[in-house]
Amino acid sequence: MSAGAAGPAPRPDAASPRRVLAAMSGGVDSGVAAALMAEQGHDVTGVTLKLWCYGNSPVSPRACCTLDAIDDARRVAERLEFRHFVVDAEDVFRARVLQPFLDDYARGRTPYPCALCNQSLKFGDLVSRMAAIGADWLVTGHYARVGTDDAGAPALCRAVDATKDQSYALALVPYASLARAVFPLGGLTKTEVRAHAARLSLSVWDKPDSQDLCFVPDGDYAGFMRTKLGETRGMNEGPIETAGGLRLGTHRGIAHYTVGQRRGLGVAAREPLYVIEVDAGRDAIVVGPRGQLERAGLETGAVNWLLPEPPRADTRVDVKIRAHHVAAPARLEPREDGTAAVVFDAPQAAITPGQLAVFYAGDRVIGGAAIERPI
Repeated sequence: MSAGAAGPAPRPDAASPRRVLAAMSGGVDSGVAAALMAEQGHDVTGVTLKLWCYGNSPVSPRACCTLDAIDDARRVAERLEFRHFVVDAEDVFRARVLQPFLDDYARGRTPYPCALCNQSLKFGDLVSRMAAIGADWLVTGHYARVGTDDAGAPALCRAVDATKDQSYALALVPYASLARAVFPLGGLTKTEVRAHAARLSLSVWDKPDSQDLCFVPDGDYAGFMRTKLGETRGMNEGPIETAGGLRLGTHRGIAHYTVGQRRGLGVAAREPLYVIEVDAGRDAIVVGPRGQLERAGLETGAVNWLLPEPPRADTRVDVKIRAHHVAAPARLEPREDGTAAVVFDAPQAAITPGQLAVFYAGDRVIGGAAIERPI
């Protein structure tokens, strides 16, 4: 398969029974992924990472890592008669996901912690645990596909169901781990997944989908950050001003704002204003009309390449700059220091430091990195 082909070729040994480690959050997707592997005759061991525990009383039915969620995962394993374990990974989660999330917000950035969790926990910590049970593959409930390209190298591709595709969130997965990953749901729709759960009499068949941030289940990001950051880091009041320096008002702390935000600015103007920049050095929020949101390109931090070698200079790609962004055609310039620059064919709005820039060649993900700055 070429980098721009529609999808990965299946592994030649995909039908052979294997010993697999299945990551199970307690939701329907991971439950069905594990169940399908067991139904196909693979030797499955389920594992649930306790990342952020709310005890017996979750603040939301969509929260994961509660005791109820752990019990849901265990019941799926019992129904299909395979082993299930719980691993306490809370310290790793706090150090590698939660603290960077808080630090980024305090610096005026808008992080995407799901990608860090996939990188460090699911395809980092869990991969390192595979040797303990002699597992060949790591199975998760992500909507994505993985196989091999024409040269036999692992290839991560979009899911068949574009509305559920999670390839963006997997762009930071270590390339060495990709060859051992299996995504049974990559060719299914959500409706089909729930139908499988009902067919297999899984108790989670009608469980609601989890939300983006498992550690903020009530959706109150500002309240969560205020509790964790205190009243200094990212929470000091400061000026709301135009790019020309005209002060329009006072903000509540830069951690409450993100590039592209329109609501909640609390300033009056003749035309709609948007956050154009979050200037952490001055504790300032810069606002302007929508046209000022558009930028020609971006620079990234260190790129995680999902290829045997980085692509050549001036590579044509499609680039997503946030999870629900429609990938835009662009020219990709890898740099010798491991970072990259992107120049879009047409300017893109709300390029946000801290979010991911993910590079696609057709359906294939060839790499991803945190956005450092628009250009």
